[in-house]
Amino acid sequence: MEPTMSLMRPMDPAFPIDRQIALDASAIVLINLFTLDKADEQAFLEAWQADAAFMKRQPGFISTQLHRAIGESPAYLNYAVWESTADFRAAFSHPEFRAKLSSYPSSAVASPHLFQKVAVPGICVA
Repeated sequence: MEPTMSLMRPMDPAFPIDRQIALDASAIVLINLFTLDKADEQAFLEAWQADAAFMKRQPGFISTQLHRAIGESPAYLNYAVWESTADFRAAFSHPEFRAKLSSYPSSAVASPHLFQKVAVPGICVA
């Protein structure tokens, strides 16, 4: 799948997002780290808000939260919960979403990756 954002840089180059969404899994979490120029923060926030509004209307979407790095770093982390990779794949591949990627500032670099909860006895449940 060709990214239309200025740049998508996989967290794990050996297993980029297009390979991840091809798998079938349920209860997934998208972690997406964005880096950008400080001057582009407002444009980034506007583009991200439009994407989030689109995703919120998609089947299988559960929730999302955007975090900004503290201090002077213009880095953002998006955390989104989905019912399944099938649901995320449908939304991520949707032509309306793909068209929205061009509205991100040219300095924006996205590093998306999918995860699942891990049970750790006495600490976290899956």
